[in-house]
Amino acid sequence: MQPMAVSQHARALYRTHGDKAEAEAAQRARSAEDEGKQAIAADWRKIRASIRQMRGANQT
Repeated sequence: MQPMAVSQHARALYRTHGDKAEAEAAQRARSAEDEGKQAIAADWRKIRASIRQMRGANQT
């Protein structure tokens, strides 16, 4: 997934789920891994990292 697409997905997920967006991305990554879809799981991990960065370094 291209960096611009990662950012767009992260913003959309954050608008939809708010503070729970990072957890949602993590869950989707785990689900993809469980289904053997490693590339999709990697994309969700990138989206999760982007959400974390958007939220700021001092938030968990």
